[in-house]
Amino acid sequence: MIDDSSGMLTQPYHLYIERTNAAKNMARYYALEISTTLFGDTCLTRRWGRIGFGGQTMAHHFEDERDAVRMFLALTRQKRAKGYRPCPLQGRALA
Repeated sequence: MIDDSSGMLTQPYHLYIERTNAAKNMARYYALEISTTLFGDTCLTRRWGRIGFGGQTMAHHFEDERDAVRMFLALTRQKRAKGYRPCPLQGRALA
């Protein structure tokens, strides 16, 4: 159960996954993170692009952490279905 009374996240949510295919010259990454803003809202930040480049960023703001987690899990399922997999080198996520 998620406790909304503290304004803090109940647990950290970070994900960094990659999709590569040398034959197609494909080297993509996708990163997700849920954090709390200075105003106490929950923010889901997405970053994606070609590995080694800045890529694009999109932020979604939620009043309820549960809604952010639902979107986080739905996006994770979509990307896994397209072939994105965890990368052995951690530390690249949302740098």
